[in-house]
Amino acid sequence: MVTCRLCTCPASPKPKLYNACVSSSESYATEKASRKAGLFYVPYLCLMVSSRDKMLGRIRTALASGPAPLPPAPDWAASVHPSLPVADIAVAFAESFRRIGGEFFYCEDAVQLGQALRAWLAERLPAGQQFYVWEPLLQALLAMVDVPFQATETDFRAQAAAGLTSCEALVARTGSIIVAPATASGRRLSIYPDQHLVLARPSQIVAEIGDALRVMQARYGTQLPSMLSLTTGPSRTADIEKTLVLGAHGPRRLSLFLLEDDAETPA
Repeated sequence: MVTCRLCTCPASPKPKLYNACVSSSESYATEKASRKAGLFYVPYLCLMVSSRDKMLGRIRTALASGPAPLPPAPDWAASVHPSLPVADIAVAFAESFRRIGGEFFYCEDAVQLGQALRAWLAERLPAGQQFYVWEPLLQALLAMVDVPFQATETDFRAQAAAGLTSCEALVARTGSIIVAPATASGRRLSIYPDQHLVLARPSQIVAEIGDALRVMQARYGTQLPSMLSLTTGPSRTADIEKTLVLGAHGPRRLSLFLLEDDAETPA
């Protein structure tokens, strides 16, 4: 049995194999002489193997190695995400909130809150525009720390550059804010102004979105608000030519002021 020069493919059972590694003129003369001697002209037998033979060979090799190992069984009870540090859940929320483009301000007391808000308004509120606050508790707190605001809806559509609202919960995992229209702020003050400010407390921070929904259910029971907004960072879209645009469907800037629970509040 003769084999190919370049591989081990079976060839013709002839005693001699023609060598093709010669020049064209020598190849023609040698081929002619080989035919007279009754020899076959087989330069590269490996090229004669069909694609069908190759495929069947791969199948035979795979079958000989036995069945493929089964993938490991998933643990359906395991958590998808690593657990959050319960002791530093406020830090985890602040990191997640900043990562998605939010502005985070920590205030130990009402005095620091007033200073932070006045500095923010001096830097971010455009000339001729208004800072709207409609919730009575927030209005009383800002009045106590001498922060100017617009308490009514006067010229809201034309001058609403910024608005301050409360929130229902803060989600540490995603940095999201749960906002509901069950306050005097309604739906408009968290959506229409170009800049949305939120006042929250550390006690409102929960680990996961499911925890926030359970907080809402415990608070409202069967009388849930007509809408729950899960706000995760400023409004953004990249629908048009994959170009990121802020403020397309809501506030362009989202700022959170976290005031300590034991900070002084108006009666």
